[in-house]
Amino acid sequence: MSPSCPGPGHAHERPTRTRREFIRDSACGFGGLALAAMLHAQGLRAASAASANPLAPKLPPLPAKAKSVIFLFMAGGPSQMETFDPKPLLNELSGQSRPKEFGEVKYQFIKPTAKLLGTKRTFKKYGQSGIEVSDLFPHVATCVDDLAIIRSCQGNSVVHSAAQYELFSGRVVPGAPSMGSWITYGLGAETDSLPSYVVMPDPDGALPAGQPMYAQGFLPAVYQPTMFRPGKKPVLNLELPPGVSPTERRRTLDLIQGLNASSADPLDDEFAARMNAYDLAFRMQTEAPEVLDLSREPQETLDLYGVGVEPTNDYGRRCLLARKLVEKGVRFVTVVSGGGSGNLTWDAHGDIEENHLRMASEVDKPIAGLIADLKRRGLLDSTLLIWGGEFGRSPEAEAGKGRDHHNYGFSMWMAGGGIKGGCVVGATDAIGLKAVEKPYHFRDIHTTILHQLGLDQHTLTYPHLGRNERLTFVEGRVIREIV
Repeated sequence: MSPSCPGPGHAHERPTRTRREFIRDSACGFGGLALAAMLHAQGLRAASAASANPLAPKLPPLPAKAKSVIFLFMAGGPSQMETFDPKPLLNELSGQSRPKEFGEVKYQFIKPTAKLLGTKRTFKKYGQSGIEVSDLFPHVATCVDDLAIIRSCQGNSVVHSAAQYELFSGRVVPGAPSMGSWITYGLGAETDSLPSYVVMPDPDGALPAGQPMYAQGFLPAVYQPTMFRPGKKPVLNLELPPGVSPTERRRTLDLIQGLNASSADPLDDEFAARMNAYDLAFRMQTEAPEVLDLSREPQETLDLYGVGVEPTNDYGRRCLLARKLVEKGVRFVTVVSGGGSGNLTWDAHGDIEENHLRMASEVDKPIAGLIADLKRRGLLDSTLLIWGGEFGRSPEAEAGKGRDHHNYGFSMWMAGGGIKGGCVVGATDAIGLKAVEKPYHFRDIHTTILHQLGLDQHTLTYPHLGRNERLTFVEGRVIREIV
C-alpha cells in the first residue's frame, strides 16, 4: 500500500517514529507550500497578462445584434413638443393655466402663475410608418422608418448635472462608470490601433456635469474615454518627430514598456492603463491619421453630412468621424450637440423658437447623413444609434417664450443595431406633461442598450465597496416593443 499524506483529522494521532515517516510528512508540507507558490505566480502572471491587454475583445454572453454604439447627445434637453411628440391640444390651450386634471409637477423656474405655451412647429407624417415628425427635422424625417421613437422617457432629476450623470451612468451623482466604460469593460475593443471609447464634445465648451459623466468611475482606468478635441485636429501630435522613424519609436517604446513591466505591480490598474496608453498612442500614429483625415472622403459623402458648409460643418464632421471610427472597430462614440451652458445648448429657457431652430439646423442633416451612410455601408445593422438629452421641456412657458427643464415625460429614439424601425412606443398626456402610457426610465434605456450588445444587466457587474455594482443600479426592463 503506497504511503499517503495524513488528512486533517489524523495529523496528530501519533508522533513520527521513523526517518522515512518524517521525510514523507515533510514532503507533503513542502509540496503544499510549493503548490501555493506556483498558484500565486500563475495568478500574478494572469493578472499581468490581463493588465497587458485588458481591452482584448470578448464574446458577448448573450446573442448580440449590435457591436458598437453611437450616442447623439443633445445636451441641455430638447423639447418633446417641438421634435417628436405632437400635441395639438397644447396649441388650443396656449395662454391658459394648466387644467387641474393633468396633475402637478415640480419645476426649477416655472412660476405658479405660468401659462401653457403652444408650439409654432408643424408636424407631418413620413415614411411607410406614417410617424409624425416636426419641421425642425426634415432630413431626419426621411429616415423615420429606421427609427424607434420612445415618447415616454423619464428621469429622476430636473437639474442638468444630476440628470446628465443619470443619463450616462444610471446615478444622479458623479463617480459611477458611464455607458461607454461599462460596454468597453464588458466587450473589450475590436481595434488595437484606436481608442475603444471616444467622446467628441461640442466646441462651445464643457457641460454642467463636466467630464465625470463620460468617465470610467470606479472601473479600472483603462476603460476611460478618449476625449477628442474640437476642430479639424481632434488628436494632436500624431506625427512622428522629424528624423525619428517608426522603427526607432517602436524600440524606444519597447524599452520603456520593459522597464515599466519589470517593476510594475500587476494589480495597479492606473499604471497598467498608462502603459496601455503609451502603446495605443504609438499604434494610433499609424492608423489614426487616415481615419481622422476627412479630406480623403468623396465630396458626395462630405455633402451628405453637410461638411464644409454652415451651420452643419462642425456636427457633420463629427458624425462622419463617428462613422469612420465604428467602421474601424471603435466600440462606443458620443457626439455631443451643445456646449457651455444655457442658450449654447438645447436649454431653451428664454426663447424656444430661436434656440431649437438654431440647434436643430446644426444637427438635422448630419444625423440623417450618418443614418444613410451607415445603412449603405452595411453598418447600420451592427451599429446602435441613440438620440436624446438629459430631459425634455415643460408645457408651460418660462419668461414668456421659453420652456423649463422637464423630466416627467420626454422623447428619445434608437435606430440600427437590431432595433425595430418605424415604430412609436409609449405616450405622454395630451399636453406633453407626463408619461402616461408605457413609461420608460433611463435604466430601461440602459438595459435595452446592453441587451442589443449581448450583455445582461445582472451579470455585467464590478465589485466596488463590498457590492457588485452595475450600470442600471436597480432593475431595468428591456423595451421589448422595439427589439
